[in-house]
Amino acid sequence: MRQITALNGIFEECDYIMHLGDTSGDGARIKSQFGNKTILVNGNCDPVKLGEDEVVLEIGGVRIFATHGHLYSAKTTLNRLYLRGNEENCRLVLYGHTHRAREDKIDGVTLINPGNLARYSQNSYCYLVVNGDKFVSKTVFI
Repeated sequence: MRQITALNGIFEECDYIMHLGDTSGDGARIKSQFGNKTILVNGNCDPVKLGEDEVVLEIGGVRIFATHGHLYSAKTTLNRLYLRGNEENCRLVLYGHTHRAREDKIDGVTLINPGNLARYSQNSYCYLVVNGDKFVSKTVFI
């Protein structure tokens, strides 16, 4: 929780905050503080389901598919995530589940796992900037 609290300034300046599942209590706290700019997706370890299993949204000119990843075998392959994002005409796929930060590109679709902000492994988050139809991501390790 300390890591999350320490990021309040960053959360305040963001247009959107995406919580990609697991520890729904953290997601609930963030949403209660930052309201409608918080988007929650359900993880496999969330006892209370506060969001959707997957979300498609468009920010600027970038179409984004977001899910936790457990329904797409994210621990063993990224192909199913890529196929689902491509099916939704998304250039960007955001997922969690593995709790490890990484960024991959498959046939013009960028897949980003921001890692885990407060548990399990090396803590990290991803800061994503969208400008028109372009985006830049930066994973920050804390």
